[in-house]
Amino acid sequence: MEKRIINPWQWQDARNYVQAVEVKNVTSTLYCAGQASVLADGTSSNADMKTQLLQAIENLERVISQAGYACQDIVRLNVYTTSSKELFAHFDIFQDWITKHGIQQASTFFEVKTLFETLSVELEATAVK
Repeated sequence: MEKRIINPWQWQDARNYVQAVEVKNVTSTLYCAGQASVLADGTSSNADMKTQLLQAIENLERVISQAGYACQDIVRLNVYTTSSKELFAHFDIFQDWITKHGIQQASTFFEVKTLFETLSVELEATAVK
């Protein structure tokens, strides 16, 4: 797989995303459903934003790993939240995770009125290899 990052500017670098990712010679693509703070028994978390973000990241890593991919294979990562203010208060957790795995992804952040049940953050990814 060949990956090319397109960044006409530099300002997005501090926000841990890229403007576009071009992939060529892909052998497989993984489209992940939104991963949120849902426990193994299917119970939706009612914890605070920080705890839910950590659980959503853990769940996304688990799906990606079980499919035979690595986090660095993520090329698209959309974030849905019921509170941008609360999410951005813990944005360093998200940025540290991106940096740790060397992820270079196109991203869009959405503040939505509601997510399923008591959820406050959801991560939707596409990975390629």
